[in-house]
Amino acid sequence: MSDLRWTSYALAARWKDKRARMGNAWCARTSRFFPTARGFVSQPEPRSFGVAARGAQLAAGNYFFAGGLVEAPDRSIWDIVPTDEAFDQEIHGFAWMDDLFAASGKVNKALAGNWLLEWARRYGNGSGPGWRPELAGRRALRWINHSIALLGQMDRADQKTYFRILGQQARFLSKRWHAAAPGLPRFEALTGLVYCGLALEGKERYLPRALRALSRECERQIGQDGGIANRNPEQLMEIFTLLTWAARGIEAAGSAPDRAHLLAMERIAPTLRALRLGDGSLAQFHGGGVGIAGKLDQALSDSSIRLPARPGGGMGYARLANGRTILIMDAGKPPPVSASENAHASTLAFEMSSGFYPVITNMGSGYAFGRDWRNAARSTPSHSTLAVAGKSSARFSSNEFVGRSFGNKLTEGPTKVSAQTQIGQNGIGITASHDGYVSSHGLLHMRHIMLSPDGTHLSGIDAVEARTDAEKAMFDKRSSGKKRSGIPFKVHFHLHSDIEAEIGLGGQAVSLTLPNGEVWVFRHEGGSLSMEPSAMMDASRLIPRATKQIVLSGRAIHYEGAVKWTLIRTEPAKSH
Repeated sequence: MSDLRWTSYALAARWKDKRARMGNAWCARTSRFFPTARGFVSQPEPRSFGVAARGAQLAAGNYFFAGGLVEAPDRSIWDIVPTDEAFDQEIHGFAWMDDLFAASGKVNKALAGNWLLEWARRYGNGSGPGWRPELAGRRALRWINHSIALLGQMDRADQKTYFRILGQQARFLSKRWHAAAPGLPRFEALTGLVYCGLALEGKERYLPRALRALSRECERQIGQDGGIANRNPEQLMEIFTLLTWAARGIEAAGSAPDRAHLLAMERIAPTLRALRLGDGSLAQFHGGGVGIAGKLDQALSDSSIRLPARPGGGMGYARLANGRTILIMDAGKPPPVSASENAHASTLAFEMSSGFYPVITNMGSGYAFGRDWRNAARSTPSHSTLAVAGKSSARFSSNEFVGRSFGNKLTEGPTKVSAQTQIGQNGIGITASHDGYVSSHGLLHMRHIMLSPDGTHLSGIDAVEARTDAEKAMFDKRSSGKKRSGIPFKVHFHLHSDIEAEIGLGGQAVSLTLPNGEVWVFRHEGGSLSMEPSAMMDASRLIPRATKQIVLSGRAIHYEGAVKWTLIRTEPAKSH
């Protein structure tokens, strides 16, 4: 994208955002003048999923949102000063209510109810930064999901306030759901509106239009392969969860979900199963984390969709699975800036698990730890793949804030990515390549990975090569015209923090011990091996977890370079 085109995009995005803010503000303020909800048509079933550890932190006064931490044990969540706009959005979305209830206890329930009523007093007039359709949808879902516990501790006056502000959310969503960005935000807004129409007495009129709009979004946004445009596995899971909640709610009301709604769920479920590692967590690519433990399993169970994992992967990812070993590779181009402003330079990176234990990972999403970690996690060296001269295969601009999201444009990146899966007597493999370094260094990255039939032997070749005259000219330029000096590259293998790694055989091998006693040995041919520090992003913790990475360093000379590596299980898990 040229600078002129990007400037035009940024200006258009800012104008669109300004119009959206004005529209949201008007509808938020006028929503209070419409009839309130009178009660529940039927008592909704709680479906939200939280993290008890985060709930305990919140109750103790550790407010940790979007990478910002505010420690204020004696202050209300509405009295603290947010670290940035993303922090503010998260507290106004009320997803933290799931965590408080996951931590259980009367104190936490009382805290959740008090903070809800305080929000009503401060912002129920339509003021404040929380009147955005995706946040209103997120709020409505939590308030309805936890209604039994919330109403049980309220007096009649507080219950009246509760239904008044729920009615406001319904009115606001009915007018502004379309202003939410495509993807997860719009599904949050629409599912919140569907829930209001299903559950609230006096708001039934919103339901037919909400269901039609939800079906249209399913047709528009869910691909034939069950994927979404931003290729974020965790967000795909969140969308699937919302669609499942809506489907179960519609059925409980005595109706049937629209065919487009059900078809979208049937497309997504096999893709999500293909993107899971052995412990049930999701592969971490393009801003997505591993997901809350058990949440995906619960959503798949609630959906009643029993379709197996999509063969070979889905949504631009490739999958190898034999024995107890699973490998998931990013085999597609980074999503465009129009679909995601959190794309990662992760082309041809992979994650791998053995049984219930992740072994090779990426650093994950740095969103929960602030802008610096977020940017670091997007780079190619933060993924388990090859990086040329320490650079990323996709390059992003500096962090300019455009509208309500980070405006990192994709300035350069792979334009041609190929991946083929091979199945034979020696196992199953992937042969893939991308041209993300052709324009910058004249080098094509090629990766071949093979997994043995029993899943105990993983082998790979990572190679770079300049083929055409133009590529060789760029290679010569980058190596200062001295062909013998070449261009350095490194292949990174980030290890899960639970893995114990030890270098042996005079620095020629690395022994990896899993928590269950299983041992894998990493060896290589070509280049040099080293162990370096790394980090793993765990959104349930206040800081990233320290871990290690195996690094193979090589150099492309005479227009090519390659390293070979193997990862072999030498000792099975210990029996107990």
